[in-house]
Amino acid sequence: MKLIIALAKASHFGPTMTVTITSLLLANNLWWEGPAFVIAFGVFLGQLLVGFTNDLNDYQDDLKHNRSNKPLVSDQITTAQLQRAIKIVAPIAVVVNIAGPLGVKGGLIYLFGVGMGISYNLYFKSTLLSPLPYAIAFGALVSCIVVATDRRPPLWLITAAALLGVAAHFANVLKDLDQDLTSGIKGLPQRLGKKYSRIIVSLLLISTTLLLNHTQPNRPLLVIGLIASVITSFAPNKLMFSSLMITALIDVALLLNAAGKLIGSLVI
Repeated sequence: MKLIIALAKASHFGPTMTVTITSLLLANNLWWEGPAFVIAFGVFLGQLLVGFTNDLNDYQDDLKHNRSNKPLVSDQITTAQLQRAIKIVAPIAVVVNIAGPLGVKGGLIYLFGVGMGISYNLYFKSTLLSPLPYAIAFGALVSCIVVATDRRPPLWLITAAALLGVAAHFANVLKDLDQDLTSGIKGLPQRLGKKYSRIIVSLLLISTTLLLNHTQPNRPLLVIGLIASVITSFAPNKLMFSSLMITALIDVALLLNAAGKLIGSLVI
């Protein structure tokens, strides 16, 4: 049980479940319950890989800054155990996503998004292009589900997901930005600084909410989404990413409202 809890922490469980729930809701909206749960499970496995590789790659830096909330730093799990978990999860994730309801096309699109998440951990994190993997990974997440129903993902859907992904990147970096700079990690948010990164988060969240509402208006969700975006913009650095996940779920509700009416459901 202790190992399972440690693995859950290493997976970045909050963001992992937020992405998984998003995939479940969208898949259920476009398919039906059976395929939706299989798709969500495949997405969950992919997110485990992103989280595990992130903790492995950041281990020395986490140790340097004594981030005791990280299971590797607090000795709740070893690097060997985490590497073993990756070796077990990776082939299962590939099979479930390609052989499952997503099919080859949808599965490959999602796995490409997972690959971008891993490439962020290994390379893009310290470059000017650090937002790029987030934009592509979030866009791939929504696109793969639509593609699996033999339809073309609309541009508004991909754009909204990409904007939300970039906002997530900036919000996630803020809490450790000063420590990142001392470690020589210089992605785009670190180079711009806290003030401009916070402004970018605010603009991206508001833009995402307005785009989704413009696509398919829903006044109550629009008001809630804008309020949540503003609250997130003023949240303390340590709480901004958590606040963003709540705002993201509201935007997901707007997305589902638009997707159900403009993309439609697959009748099987």
